[in-house]
Amino acid sequence: MTGITPGKARALTQASNEHGIFTVFAIDHRDAMRVLLDPDDPAGVPADLLTEIKLDFVRAMNADASAVLLDPEYSAIEAMSGRVVGRDTGLLVALEDQGYLGDPEARVTALLEGWSVEKAKRLGASGIKLLLLYRPDSEAAAQQDAVVADVVTGCARWDIPLFLEPIPYPLPSDDAGGPSRRELVVESVRRLGALDPDVMKVPFPEDTTVEDLPRWRDACAELDEVSPVPWALLSGGDAYRSFRTQVEVACAAGSSGFLVGRALWGEAAKMSMAERRAAIEYQVRPRFVELAQIATAHGTSWFERVGDDGIGTPSYIDY
Repeated sequence: MTGITPGKARALTQASNEHGIFTVFAIDHRDAMRVLLDPDDPAGVPADLLTEIKLDFVRAMNADASAVLLDPEYSAIEAMSGRVVGRDTGLLVALEDQGYLGDPEARVTALLEGWSVEKAKRLGASGIKLLLLYRPDSEAAAQQDAVVADVVTGCARWDIPLFLEPIPYPLPSDDAGGPSRRELVVESVRRLGALDPDVMKVPFPEDTTVEDLPRWRDACAELDEVSPVPWALLSGGDAYRSFRTQVEVACAAGSSGFLVGRALWGEAAKMSMAERRAAIEYQVRPRFVELAQIATAHGTSWFERVGDDGIGTPSYIDY
């Protein structure tokens, strides 16, 4: 890592716990949540219902999460204007638009129209999240690199950290034998990490359908070795029990925490308000606390990863 500014260091401190571990509750889902709530007519799910559900979760998770990850369309502004995000809780906000349709060989990320790094900073965000479907071996990789480079420049200008989330996807050519999940995740982190994001938000680098702990540990160790910046694990919709083991393995290998979404709230989101709030209290929160304890016990703090000389100390004139 080439170093970060004091402003970014302050923001990363806001987004992590007192041990420098990211324990982030992620509910920035938009189209994916609509499909979850009504698979037959996702477009018919009203926006105010999405907002209600998201804010219910944020209110309940404030005390336990180091940060919450929200979207600008249905939750981030509403959460801040309603004082739903606690003063000790960081706020990460998504930057990308929804939907990635069309040619699987050319999936280029679009930023949400009318939204920007500047606006997120003005809102009081502690970080920007950028998701991009990414294949290092795809024709679209160079275009995706350019998208990342532009966002990195914007985050540097506004002094706000970038949490970069590359997600591998299948290509038709994979039928003839393509790269493994591990190869895709590790190479994505190597290639994109060189573009100077502040944190890599990555999927587990191995097949999670079969629990193979020695293989999992080896894959996470390789990922940690190639990452030039702190990295944190995303849940990717895996079942809770599997994700709990993934967090322990990843953190033992050097991860600085996790960002968890549907693995925790997927079922509760579909419930009535009363049922949802009960599920949050008796299942979602206890599970999140358990994940946070595991990550804190085994993870590597982001400031240890950055190092003593990794935070700049410019004069006030040069800053």
